[in-house]
Amino acid sequence: MSILVLGGTGFIGLRVIRLLANRGEEIVCVDINPGAARFDDLGKQVKVLRGDVTQFDDVMAVTATTKPSRILNLSYFLGDHPPHFATKLNIIGMDNCFEAARLCGVNRVVYASSLAVSGQQKHFGDRAVTEDDLQYGDYQYAQHKRFNEFQAEDYNRKYGMTITGVRPANVTGPDKVRGSVDHVNIITQPARGNPITFPFADAMRCPIHVDDIAEVFVRVLLKDKPAHSIYNSGGTAISLSDIAKLVRGYLPDAKITFEKETGGKESSGNYLIDNRRLVEEFGVQYRAYPERVLQIINEVRAAEGLPLIKA
Repeated sequence: MSILVLGGTGFIGLRVIRLLANRGEEIVCVDINPGAARFDDLGKQVKVLRGDVTQFDDVMAVTATTKPSRILNLSYFLGDHPPHFATKLNIIGMDNCFEAARLCGVNRVVYASSLAVSGQQKHFGDRAVTEDDLQYGDYQYAQHKRFNEFQAEDYNRKYGMTITGVRPANVTGPDKVRGSVDHVNIITQPARGNPITFPFADAMRCPIHVDDIAEVFVRVLLKDKPAHSIYNSGGTAISLSDIAKLVRGYLPDAKITFEKETGGKESSGNYLIDNRRLVEEFGVQYRAYPERVLQIINEVRAAEGLPLIKA
């Protein structure tokens, strides 16, 4: 089948495209920065085009021309941006994807939501948050994701489409440089031999490796009729201080310091996440987080020409 991936040269997208290609799919990748990733080794299986998802004509043209059987939208701004600028991509861009799919008869669409919709963990106490819980995300990125979920449900209800969202937790990997990155930098900077400092040792995160979340997107995308319209990815609930301990287990001389031991947990975003819905329906299993930490360390060190660390 032909699959259209919007934002396909980004951090998650480039991995998704390779997984889809390994499954024998044909992919059209559209990105405003088409040169950010190379797929030359995949030959005609992957076609890369430049396109701007904030422009409806761009999205409509590529959807009508390529006639995909399904669409994956990963185009988004991470972090906080000027309101008009962010709305064009995060809100209008997502709606452009949904509307072009509707007009072209592509009923199967998957998009990236986020754990950010849930807001801070303190709203839920010490329990895992489900997809059906109330949402407390109150900053720009979270509010935009909340609206995306509403808009997807509206399209499903009114037009009989099957638009499905995945809520990734704190995606981690050696090349992540945007959005939530403290859980990344605490691994990558020591791997380079650089010191690093964080405000709070007890700040909590829920990392999931980029290879794992890419696999999640592929499995959800390739299913014709998922049982639900939204899925939590889950991940590993862990404090920055405990990540530091893991890193020091591999790099005893790692210079990781914290300004304060406590004060970060209370303001931490959602880190206890119930992903039974995803696990039971799609059978996903994630590699152990300590193994992923070592993988990231060695990928960084290989790129820097430094000796690799043995398990």
